[in-house]
Amino acid sequence: MRPAGIDASRSPQPQPTELHKPRLAGIPVERLRGLLIPASCNACGTLSRHALEVSIRYLIVDDNVRFLEAARASLERQGEEVAGIATTTDEALQQTEALRPDVVLVDISLGDESGFELTRQLVDSFPYLRSRVVLISTRAEEDYADLIAASPAVGFLSKSNLLAKTLRELCSADGSV
Repeated sequence: MRPAGIDASRSPQPQPTELHKPRLAGIPVERLRGLLIPASCNACGTLSRHALEVSIRYLIVDDNVRFLEAARASLERQGEEVAGIATTTDEALQQTEALRPDVVLVDISLGDESGFELTRQLVDSFPYLRSRVVLISTRAEEDYADLIAASPAVGFLSKSNLLAKTLRELCSADGSV
């Protein structure tokens, strides 16, 4: 029973304190409203880094161990995760099976092996990698333009331009990552 003359609709409601506001990963939910966050990695569309920074897991395939170490260090400094490295086609296929990387970077010249052939094998064996294999080389893209266009790779990057932002843009152009 309310005392006479008190209007319940005008009585002040307790306001939630900062500690009681709903949060997701420590971020107040009201700051996340309107941001695209897929329900799972199987959700359609591009993965969004707007709300929760999610790193892409890379596998780097190159026959030059010094380059592998430098590329790994560079991507990790940029906040990405290098799940593994490989120096041969066989290692790359084994690592892909075991690690299930999001993106595979493949050197066009793998010693006596072909990066183009490895790219075909990766996409044939792991269909989820369609549009997630990026060819890399120290040589100019123009040197391989026709072969790159005919390959199932999403594109090409010079080894000197191996930037996480560029890789993300290349792989997300079709909504795959």
